[in-house]
Amino acid sequence: MAITRRAILLGGGVAAGALATRHVGTQLPILDGVSVIAPEGGTATLNDASRLSETPIHRHIIMRDDPSETLLSALRAELTEAAAEGRPVNLSAARHSMGGQSIPRDGHAITFESAWVEPGDGIYRTHAGTRWRDVIAALDPVNLSPKVMQTNSDFGVAATFSVNAHGWATAFGPMGSTVREIKILLADGTHVTASPNENADIFSAAMGGYGLIGLITELEVEAVPASLIEPSFEEMPAEDFSSVFQSTVGEVSMAYGRLNVDRAAFFEDALLISYRPVEGELPPASVSGFRAAITRNIFRAQVGNEWVKRRRWGLETQLGRLIAGPVSRSGIMNESVLTLLGQSDPHRTDILHEYFVAPDKFNDFLIACREIIPNSYQELLNITMRWIEQDSTSMLSFAPDGPRIASVMSFSQEMTARAEADMASMTRNLIDAVHDLGGNYYLPYRPHASVAQFSEGYARASEFAALKRELDPGLVFRNALWDRYLAEL
Repeated sequence: MAITRRAILLGGGVAAGALATRHVGTQLPILDGVSVIAPEGGTATLNDASRLSETPIHRHIIMRDDPSETLLSALRAELTEAAAEGRPVNLSAARHSMGGQSIPRDGHAITFESAWVEPGDGIYRTHAGTRWRDVIAALDPVNLSPKVMQTNSDFGVAATFSVNAHGWATAFGPMGSTVREIKILLADGTHVTASPNENADIFSAAMGGYGLIGLITELEVEAVPASLIEPSFEEMPAEDFSSVFQSTVGEVSMAYGRLNVDRAAFFEDALLISYRPVEGELPPASVSGFRAAITRNIFRAQVGNEWVKRRRWGLETQLGRLIAGPVSRSGIMNESVLTLLGQSDPHRTDILHEYFVAPDKFNDFLIACREIIPNSYQELLNITMRWIEQDSTSMLSFAPDGPRIASVMSFSQEMTARAEADMASMTRNLIDAVHDLGGNYYLPYRPHASVAQFSEGYARASEFAALKRELDPGLVFRNALWDRYLAEL
């Protein structure tokens, strides 16, 4: 069974508004699944989810063909033209990164928009640009569920692999640990298969390689049986969370934690929500619009309001368990990122951070956060903890030598120079503290880390850069991550 969708995109907006294209020029006709936005003597720019990364580009191309020779021919044509004129190329889906990691400055920005999924026996093959919501829609009728997927369903499958993202299914490594093979187009136009056993160096670099190794066109990924699961809620002092989390992850299907962000009790209280399989009729993996609307409204009301933050913690710890019941495993993952990050305030933007520390260092991490975050100018709205197993595959791994507790932070930041400078200072302080604990920070967010901090956190970066130069001597695959941190290695 294969599911295919061709979407018409006008003006270049995709993925629920996460991508914005501004251009002065001509929208060319859609032909053979390709739409080109090409300026005529004007300026085209792309931004990402931060709304702080507006970058000039040469051209934005939207491709909708299923994996085929037609798609490969279109990609090769872009590579040939870009290489001949010395312009970079970058391929993306939702562009939910926050520091230009998915934008080629003055180059060819390619967006995949497709929904080709072919379920198999415990696996599925999919177009690189397929969104997770479409994977769920394809797997649900055959009683399968993604083994690991990025927490929200708006993002592209290959994009998740390329940023080495993870989820909150337990106990697994990043989503890339469930990928059996990829098809990738290299800079010289060759289309190769890469896996942990075939072209393993290419696979290792492409997993978490932010599109700098080649253009992924197709993936084969592991799935698990669909299941009905029911949550349990356990409130505890924050210092107890790590040990309880560690003892729980091997016994449950999914789990995550939260901390109280009210400044009067900052990071003092923790909540563990864990899901265990139960018997019962499995409902469709649909999204709850009512639940999403309520969650979003409460989340947004926290900005500048400590009273709401206190009330939200009460709702999570008390009301959540009263209204909870059995849910589909895929259904709870089938949630749009706009539930939390959808906002229209032109003066503020949502900025994510993520830090990874060993379980036995989590309490020290709490101490560092209590010292650093409240002394900043930033408005922390949420922190969610997930469990990640060791990842020894990716060259740019954030968990190379053991499991980690991942702490995802959501800030509401003023769009001012003062706030940006304060955010940069706070970020570097947090990174230093995490590095002192033997942990690391995540790369797809604001590029506030120093070059020295990047090099300390990602010890195999020079190896990655060397392989990239071997495979792409003309450096046709470039983005802001390469330009800021890797170009001199």
